[in-house]
Amino acid sequence: MTLWPRTLLWRSVLLIALLLGVAHLAWLQIFRVTEREPRARQVAQQIVSVVNLTRAALITAESSKRLQLLQDLAEDHIQVYLGHPGERVAPLSDRPFLRLVEQEVKRQLGSQTQLATSRDGVRGAWVSFRIDTDEYWVFMPRSRLERADPLRWIGWGALVLALALVGAYLIVSRINRPLQALTRAAAQMGRGQTPAPVAETGPSEIRTLSSAFNQMTSDLKRLDDERAFLLAGVSHDLRTPLSRIRLGLEMLDDGGDAALKSGMVQDIEDIDAAIGQFLDFARLSEGEAVLADGDLDAIVRGECERYARLGRPVELRAGSLPPLPLRPLAVQRMVANLIDNALRHGGSSVEVATAVEGARAVVEVLDRGPGIPPGEVEHMLQPFTRLDRARLGAGTGLGLAIVARIARLHGGDVKLLPRDGGGLRARVELPLAARKRANSK
Repeated sequence: MTLWPRTLLWRSVLLIALLLGVAHLAWLQIFRVTEREPRARQVAQQIVSVVNLTRAALITAESSKRLQLLQDLAEDHIQVYLGHPGERVAPLSDRPFLRLVEQEVKRQLGSQTQLATSRDGVRGAWVSFRIDTDEYWVFMPRSRLERADPLRWIGWGALVLALALVGAYLIVSRINRPLQALTRAAAQMGRGQTPAPVAETGPSEIRTLSSAFNQMTSDLKRLDDERAFLLAGVSHDLRTPLSRIRLGLEMLDDGGDAALKSGMVQDIEDIDAAIGQFLDFARLSEGEAVLADGDLDAIVRGECERYARLGRPVELRAGSLPPLPLRPLAVQRMVANLIDNALRHGGSSVEVATAVEGARAVVEVLDRGPGIPPGEVEHMLQPFTRLDRARLGAGTGLGLAIVARIARLHGGDVKLLPRDGGGLRARVELPLAARKRANSK
């Protein structure tokens, strides 16, 4: 499992966050380096001034008033102590800033001056000076050497970084919005629907992409309409002479060859069934109203009963499916095609089952035919496709293509699986989601 975001939005925000973080750290380091020496001089000058004033006051003050002077200095957080042998002194650390302060203080007060961060266990800013042979220590708050609130700048930097990230999120989300619209439109096209034109807004690159997508959608819609119009027109024109031939055969007397006449009638029925499939495939582009609470069980049961009345071996094992949005006529055509395909190639009886598995409604049609090789499954769902062994038989190769197109129209899919013991298990899965994926164009 990777922590790298999968969406373009959060990837862009994360990259911008990393860039801003690196820029902020670089800026902070540059600021520290550039202001280190001026601030060190300023701090050193303040320490030197305090030490010089303290020493001058002690030298010029009368002996009887020195105690009062030291008390007055203590009120200003400046305390003076007399040095003694064996005192424990902790020198300054090796930080560049403190080294600069120490160098400047020694330059002005003399090389014998000492700076310490602790004296006899008392932490603070300690600076030594001499009056004659006596050594004194000036104690000042540690804030004289370091910032009183060193985390303040980090806090302000973090606030600025957070505001920048919020701004980056708003900017990237605004750019990402047209891409999300394109993604939704592409998903609709994958389900066999024609999406509404995508708004051509945003940067020039996004507008160009949206315009190209809209043009592609329009071209595909036009080609699909032309194909459907051609199929419908040819099928309609063929049915007229077929009807006349059938009428002529029925008017023939019984003196002719009965087998030849029966064969011709069967050929006409096969051609008429093929034309019906052409029309079904062409009409799939027409928008059928969606029934919000469609009863898939009732549709499947009705088709099975129709085949039973015709004496066809179809057995139903119905489950209990909840209502879901359906195009009733399209779903009825889908179930009929699956049963016809199973009866044509399955040989013996056909079983139809419905069930709920997870968040999907399942319709399965099972037969004991030769089945479909795994490598041919995807190919068989394409229009005008038949297995080599079925090419000499009846059929147009549109049955399973119609099933797959209707399933995609409802946001589902089709799986052609091998059946235990031999045969084919044609499985249609439709989502039970409340939103109507089968909405018309």
